[in-house]
Amino acid sequence: MSDDAALKVAIIGPTHPFKGGVAVHTTELAHHVQAAGHRVELLSWKRLYPKMLYPGEIEVPMDEPEVPPFRAATRPLSWNRPDSWVRVGRAVRSTDVVIVVHVVPQLVPTLLAIHKAATSGGSAPRFVAIAHNVLPHESRPGDEALVRSLFRRLDAVIVHTPQQAHVAAALGAELVRTVPLPPHLPGGEPATREPYAGPARLLALGLVRPYKGIDDLVRALADVPGPTLTVAGEAWGEAGDRVREAAQLPGIDGRVSIRSGYVPAAEIADLLAQHDVLALTYRTATASQNALLAHKHGLAALATKVGSFGDDVTDGVDGLLVPSSDHDALVAALRELADPDVVRRLRGGVEPPDLSGPWAAYLGTIEALAMSFATEPRSRSRITLRDRAKGAVAGLRPRIELAPGDLPDWIHPTDVLASDSDADDTRDLVRSLGLPRRGSKVGGWAAIGGLAAVLRVRDDGHRSALIVDQSGPTSPFASWARAIGFAPLEFEVGDELDVDPGSIDVLTRLHPTDAEAEELADLLGQATWALRSGGLLITTVALGPQDVPGTLGPADLRAVLAHADNAGLRLVGDLDGELTSRMRYAQTHARDPRAAYGLARLTWRRR
Repeated sequence: MSDDAALKVAIIGPTHPFKGGVAVHTTELAHHVQAAGHRVELLSWKRLYPKMLYPGEIEVPMDEPEVPPFRAATRPLSWNRPDSWVRVGRAVRSTDVVIVVHVVPQLVPTLLAIHKAATSGGSAPRFVAIAHNVLPHESRPGDEALVRSLFRRLDAVIVHTPQQAHVAAALGAELVRTVPLPPHLPGGEPATREPYAGPARLLALGLVRPYKGIDDLVRALADVPGPTLTVAGEAWGEAGDRVREAAQLPGIDGRVSIRSGYVPAAEIADLLAQHDVLALTYRTATASQNALLAHKHGLAALATKVGSFGDDVTDGVDGLLVPSSDHDALVAALRELADPDVVRRLRGGVEPPDLSGPWAAYLGTIEALAMSFATEPRSRSRITLRDRAKGAVAGLRPRIELAPGDLPDWIHPTDVLASDSDADDTRDLVRSLGLPRRGSKVGGWAAIGGLAAVLRVRDDGHRSALIVDQSGPTSPFASWARAIGFAPLEFEVGDELDVDPGSIDVLTRLHPTDAEAEELADLLGQATWALRSGGLLITTVALGPQDVPGTLGPADLRAVLAHADNAGLRLVGDLDGELTSRMRYAQTHARDPRAAYGLARLTWRRR
């Protein structure tokens, strides 16, 4: 695989017309990998697994997809046709990376046969598994042995929570990467809501399965008058019977409505608009999108402290968190939700989720793994920058151990510095991390966001990303990157980058002292040829009134974003909602030293 070539990626997993979160994620993954400039084939199933393993409808109507289908998808696999497994394995031999979607151990024999057929030739692709559940929620004898036999043969395993990473490593995965599950939300845009002021209207949406604890919620509801619950989804085995039995308990008084059957994607938005709180009272969980789905549609969440819910829900702000399988805690939470003022406050604290930044980190993880797999020698003598960086990394011992999870969620790759307190918070964070103290706190605010973007999107775990920094001596970015093990190459603004096209992983220009807004177009042009596919451009621009030279207003900045998008640079994060209001606040108060610096940090990812 050459430095500047797009990856040839084969994705093997369920897609439309199969339904559910895994199929939606697989479909969205194919769209995003293709949008990043790579060549993608998506290979799915005609028959996924025997009916006995899934007591319900496994497919949606062909004309009712949950998300836009991937047009190039094919369905060559059948669970009962081993010859189809071998044919698919041979068909993917010429790819760079094969991504297999792992959900249930029963499909491990299929994936092993594909792996053997694909790697028996001369030039074999690398295999990466995306493990939604390393082991199933309802395990069976032999599950661990099957998963271990698969993981020991893979080049890497991607999981979505640290807990799942420990399980994967214990089952023989040699290389495990943890990256949060990116949003893949069915249901379209939020629907219009009718005015309502009363006790919470709760919704439990999706498959009714034992591990989701819906019957726990119903039993707690019997002890709390006021709130209502709608259970909408297919029942899995006896789980539906348990919910119906609990709904007959004294004290329920008809406040539980059961809507049996699959909820089509076209009906999700209207259903959510009729409720206030999405109930996620799971007994166990790995990673789930449902809290983000709730927040996208303006609902608060009532969730247990399992899986990723603790990261997605802020207790007392945009929802309530309770221990799993704790009846008394559920009752206490429901009593809070019986108060209309509490419901109004929690819903008022909901913010729309970032739908693009997590995907950039997800794709960056896959691309970084592919880079670490590549074995072809670097060509042409002009790639001396990468050789210099490699040599520096080899002789550099990180003074500070810093992982992506060590940086708080409020550090965004794309953000607006609108108040002095934001810079103060960053300064306090930098001190707590032990990073070198240098530069102003404004420069620190710019640099820490750039460092977070590199760690989350372009780090392969070996600090091998080639970083070219044009931020100048007043920025702490380069010294911080060196402190954690990178070897950034520093250039002055205007220096010629004598590199091959598509050879740089990260290009930074953060809070330079002589930055002018008109230089931004030249920087964008430089990034389009110097960055490799998936590479990052991280820069800052000044915000302010039109009569202040060298600053941009909201309309100007939107024009820059459009220009960048046309040039193949996609913003990591967005400037909608709260960020837009922060930008306008910064512009309005730019002359007030107590209120704002008026600085935007922008991170783009090259497609």
